[in-house]
Parts: sequence; C-alpha cells; structure tokens
Amino acid sequence: MVERHLAKVNVARSNRVARFCKTESERVEWKGGSCSVLTLAGLCAMAITIHHFKQWKQDGRPIVALTAWDCLLAKVLDEAGVDLILVGDSLAMVALGYDTTLPITLDEMLHHTKAVCRGVTKALVVCDLPFLSYQESPQQALSVAGQVLKETQAKAVKLEGGYPAMAETVQFLTQRGIPVMGHVGLTPQSVHQFGGYRKQGKDPDSAERILEEAIALESAGAFAVVLEHIPADLAATITHKLKIPTIGIGAGSNCDGQVLVTADLLGLSDWQPPFAKPYANLRQSVADAVQGFSQEVRSHKF
Repeated sequence: MVERHLAKVNVARSNRVARFCKTESERVEWKGGSCSVLTLAGLCAMAITIHHFKQWKQDGRPIVALTAWDCLLAKVLDEAGVDLILVGDSLAMVALGYDTTLPITLDEMLHHTKAVCRGVTKALVVCDLPFLSYQESPQQALSVAGQVLKETQAKAVKLEGGYPAMAETVQFLTQRGIPVMGHVGLTPQSVHQFGGYRKQGKDPDSAERILEEAIALESAGAFAVVLEHIPADLAATITHKLKIPTIGIGAGSNCDGQVLVTADLLGLSDWQPPFAKPYANLRQSVADAVQGFSQEVRSHKF
C-alpha cells in the first residue's frame, strides 16, 4: 500500500515538473521514479526570465504574450505555453467594468497580480503600473515597482511612455534592479490626451517621436518594448533598430512578438479593437451553456 502511494506521488510530481517543458522534445521520460524532481526540473526548460527575451530576438524566435487577471486564466495560459503573461491595467475594462484603464488602483493591480502569479510556474509575469502611480517622480516609481515585485511575485513591471522624463524613470528603476518593459505608440493611460484610442505615428513627426522614444527606452535599460496601434512599417523600422524585443499589438506582424488582451482573443469582449483577432467565440459559448443549464433546471431535468 505504501509503495503504491509513493508511486502515485512520483507520477504527480513528474506531471507537475513536465509543465515546465514547452515542447515534447524538452520532456524527460519518467522511469519508475528513478529521476528526482530536481533532476527533471534541471533538464527541462526553466522558468522564463528577461534574459530569454534578448536571446529569442537574436534567434528570431517569436514571443507569445497574453493578458490575465485571475489565477484560473493564468494557469490555462501558462500550461498552453505562453511566454509572457501581462497583468495589464486593461483588466480595469475587461474585468472590472470601467470605461478606461485610468480608474484602476495600485491595490487592485496588486490583488490581481498576486492571483495571476499563483497560477503560473513558467511564463514571465509582468505587471502594469496603474495611472499616476509612477509619473510623479522616479522615486515614486521605485517605491511602487518595488512593492509590486515584493508582494506579488511578478518579475517585471510595465510603464507607458518614452518621453525624456519617463526614460529617466526607467533608467532609475533598471539601475536599481527593477526589470522594466516599455510601451510606446498608443498608450491607453493617455487616452484623453489622444482624444480616444486613435492610431499613432501616422505622420512623419509623430513616427519619428515614437522611434526616438523606443530607442530611449532601450538605452534606459528596458528589456522589451510594447508597440501599440502604430503603422506596420514604423513598427518594422523600430524592431530592426532595437536590440531588445518589440511586442506588437495592432502594429503589424514584423514585431518580435505579439500580445493581445485575452478577452479579445477568446471573443468575450462586447467591443473589439480593430486590430484584435478573436480565435474563439466564448461569449456565445458561455451564453449557450448557461441557457442550456437554465432550461434543464426549469424543466426539472437537472
């Protein structure tokens, strides 16, 4: 009886460790529990860090990124092999019902990031810093970013903008050990300044400004930069000039990686950005399931 129980424990452990392996070729066969969990973990791919991203750019390996706002969704994304899970302030809109990302608070971002991290074993988790939690000064940004990393187990933070003061803030953080992902183009926290969620970089002056901001973020030590809702040719130019990866969202297919809001990808959103491609229609699937359940309950079949 004891031997049977130990065998089950070994199989369970090996299954958990195998989740670290992204491809079948990376998996290690478990033979009667002869390999320790640590051995398997060492032989399988380790948890993703920011250092993988620069190497992947050099290797031409595309980076897959999606958003998450709770443990269940994060676990599904992680087990499906997503490289980067962003706890984006977009959860203000898709999970909390706000019209923009501006109202979400630091406490709310901490709450959701903790939940996401509890569901992740391999992907790199990045947390958006919410509006006005980092723009006041580099010292404010350091305090908030440090709190995020200490309390949530996220491995990096994302800040919007690459203008001189923000590049200075990014440098202030990276010099003090805080990994930072940048974000240029359409920066949703500036939605009112833009007059809506408008495509950016369409004229030569704004395109040059976005390029300069991306270069400044790289020089400040950012490990990657999000390019949102800009022309594909501008995104391709930035991607070619930078040594760090670009993660596109509505910026064409020539970026080093792509990110989408997962609610958009799954077809859950009641409004889709023009650049978001749904890969499922879960909104209808959920409605059908609920209606089927309701009918069976009301007819005493369930």
